[in-house]
Amino acid sequence: MSTGPGAASAPAPDGHDDPTTPGTRRKTSMFASLKVRNYRLFFTGQVVSNIGTWMQRIAQDWLVLSLTGSSAAVGITTALQFLPMLLFGLYGGVLVDRLRKRPALLVTQSSMAVTALFLAVLTLTGHVQVWHVYVAAFAMGLATVVDNPARQSFVAELVGRDQLQNAVSLNSANFQSARLVGPAVAGLMITGVGTGWAFLANGLSFVAPLSCLLLMRARELHAVERTPRGKGQLREGLHYVAGRPELIWTIVLVGFIGTFGFNFPVFLSAFADDVFEAGAGAYSLFNTLMAVGSLAGALLAARRGTARLRVLIAAALAFGALEMVAATAPELWLFALLMVPIGVFSMTVNVTANTSIQMSTDPAMRGRVMALYMMVFLGGSPVGAPIVGWVTDTYGARAGFAAGGAVAATAALVIGLILARVGNLRLSVGWHRGHPQVRFVPRERREELARAA
Repeated sequence: MSTGPGAASAPAPDGHDDPTTPGTRRKTSMFASLKVRNYRLFFTGQVVSNIGTWMQRIAQDWLVLSLTGSSAAVGITTALQFLPMLLFGLYGGVLVDRLRKRPALLVTQSSMAVTALFLAVLTLTGHVQVWHVYVAAFAMGLATVVDNPARQSFVAELVGRDQLQNAVSLNSANFQSARLVGPAVAGLMITGVGTGWAFLANGLSFVAPLSCLLLMRARELHAVERTPRGKGQLREGLHYVAGRPELIWTIVLVGFIGTFGFNFPVFLSAFADDVFEAGAGAYSLFNTLMAVGSLAGALLAARRGTARLRVLIAAALAFGALEMVAATAPELWLFALLMVPIGVFSMTVNVTANTSIQMSTDPAMRGRVMALYMMVFLGGSPVGAPIVGWVTDTYGARAGFAAGGAVAATAALVIGLILARVGNLRLSVGWHRGHPQVRFVPRERREELARAA
């Protein structure tokens, strides 16, 4: 992996980085980045906001289903929320590179708060119609076009390069914790007082991140030079990524996994309903156990302190293999238990890819690169869901889940070999402290090992 801004060298997923580089293996405190005051404020605001976001997701789907009685309408709502990222995501990255991140986030977070409050007023007054929800979902999607790459790249300004992986991992742990809490609170609120109050709670939850952004000390931010306005900046960003194997192949890998391996609503609902005939309770259990695994994976990534491409490749291989194993699970309890390690490795892929891309990118290009990453990552599932759904409907849930895992594992294997070849690495098989060891090493080191043997 390249170690400096704009470095074009290929990654070396073998663990033999120079000890002075950020890629060096090292342990760090699991919560090290929380010692940074600005990041601590950012994290606190996101805790509250993420819970509100999960509440709104549940309330929004339930409201559309209540208004229309149609699952297709729920799908349309989801598509409208992701559509702006697919259409305008790259332009959002160009804009983010030109803007100061903190003021940009103040605008995007405020706009999302207004959208949630708009839905709350319409729902509480009994005037809401399904097209209102469609408009609100699309408006939320437009805000995320700028908000997502701005939030992702702002983390580097908060903590600096050395603690970037720790901060990204804690952000993921934050989101997964909210995934455990938000839907449960939303369920209680919807059944107790109605969906409108869940929208209101989400709108008010944005007070926390907005306040925390305003309380940050600008002088303690890590300065990043902004990109001046100019022509061809979108094309420049694409050329930048295309010329760096550590970026383009990581994004391609995430694209395959996100498109075919991360369609859990399709897989898990089919297993709960068709394979085990256990209903909504089993579906909820599967999602909860996966969230527990994802939270554990995020915390383990925070503990590692480095982002290594060999970890990314290994985690992607393990993720795909576990999906194929789970597809053959004969009993519900075994399938449910496998959701935990699947959650761990899915989050390891997510965090490691995110961090390695940010650390390999020139700060002036980070907005555009992260926009491309988020567009591929978030846009993959809506594109792959119909394909995976067709396979599942035609050949069964087990075949659909196994196919998704096979695509993920194959992509990891092929891209791992490509990165090894680009980095002039060769496979080394030997013994270390009485145990077999298989790893990639530079060609020169392999020859040294062969001579020593």
